[in-house]
Amino acid sequence: MAAQKKKRKRDIEKNYPVKQFVKKLRRLTDCIEQGQKFQIQVAGERISIPATAIINIEHERSGSVEELEFQLRWSPEKK
Repeated sequence: MAAQKKKRKRDIEKNYPVKQFVKKLRRLTDCIEQGQKFQIQVAGERISIPATAIINIEHERSGSVEELEFQLRWSPEKK
């Protein structure tokens, strides 16, 4: 049996054109509503988000910049 590869730390922000972003959000909301896992590729890495992920919304304000994040959090599945 092969040893599981350790994943590197990562902090990526990727900008998308509006149409692509909306398409991704629609796929995400469909999966959430149907209780299914969601898969997405970000900067060359395929990510699988389980249906049990915790969903939250975060708002940050700093000086003249505001940020709204829709977050999904989960623990990686052990194989």
